[in-house]
Amino acid sequence: MIEKLKKCKERYEVLAAELSRPDAMDDFSAWQKRVKEHAELEEIVQAYDAYSADLQERDSCRELLNDRLDPDMKELVLDELAELEARIVSHEETLKALLLPKDENDDKNVILEIRAGTGGEEASLFGADLLRMYLRYAERHGFKAETLSENMTELGGVKEIVLSLSGRHGVYARLKFESGVHRVQRVPETESQGRIHTSAATVAVLPEVDDIQIELKDSDLRIDTYRSSGAGGQHVNKTSSAIRITHLPTGIVVACQNERSQLQNKEQAMRMLKSKLYEHFASQQHAELADRKKSLVGSGDRSERIRTYNFPQSRVTDHRIGMTLYRLESFLDGDMDELIDALIVAERTAQLSGGDEA
Repeated sequence: MIEKLKKCKERYEVLAAELSRPDAMDDFSAWQKRVKEHAELEEIVQAYDAYSADLQERDSCRELLNDRLDPDMKELVLDELAELEARIVSHEETLKALLLPKDENDDKNVILEIRAGTGGEEASLFGADLLRMYLRYAERHGFKAETLSENMTELGGVKEIVLSLSGRHGVYARLKFESGVHRVQRVPETESQGRIHTSAATVAVLPEVDDIQIELKDSDLRIDTYRSSGAGGQHVNKTSSAIRITHLPTGIVVACQNERSQLQNKEQAMRMLKSKLYEHFASQQHAELADRKKSLVGSGDRSERIRTYNFPQSRVTDHRIGMTLYRLESFLDGDMDELIDALIVAERTAQLSGGDEA
């Protein structure tokens, strides 16, 4: 580990020198790559420096113990040594986690889909609650949210909606654990007997891919146009501006109707298609990714779930890590970081132990 850390620091210093050169931005693409690599190494180097400083301090304390010290001074040195030993252990765990291979998609923007599952209109209304939760979370983190496609109910519920969430970095890293079945337990407004109902919605989070990652042949695509439609009093286009694209080799279908022009809808639909194809091909190449998606997303049935939102008890429980928070209202208002941080820690812990991901 020490040798790897030394190489990281050497590379960090080389990059710092290259970025400080007057002509560093002449090749803008290369400059961007250096800036990104430098930023990724910075946390490792800072943790390594703190670790090295504590190791030196520990050696100094041990040398002091070899001298003739009065009892009071010796006690102080021993206390300091104990604190240093604890900090060093903590540093080592942190460094091990930082040196783990990163998910290559962590810094990507995402395509987030919400679909109503079992439970009829109540499931659609819960889908609308999840939509608001993710929009509020995006707002808290400065992510830009854009609706690519939506199918709403007359009561404002979500039958299906597709969003693009983008930010400076780490959007997928923060949201990738949201894929799966989300279950709600509450008394619907239409329930006269006060009985608790259970319904579900599914969420899928896909990394948005770059143009260079997925190549599409025109012969593999069927592009259909149709009129956009909206629920209730929403604007309805009178021209066929909505776009549906079918990728013939895989059968994957995407649609976009939210933009005013056919060209804009086609561009958005292509973004969605590339992300779906990226996931499709990655799952084929890496069986473990396909298994993970199956276990996380499931079919939308109530019995399959990654998380339960219980309104009577004001609690949210993530079943993958057994964590329960008794503050459902703030969680649905986008205050999700405590749980997301715990899922990230669980994933890193599983990687360190060589087990499965959370």
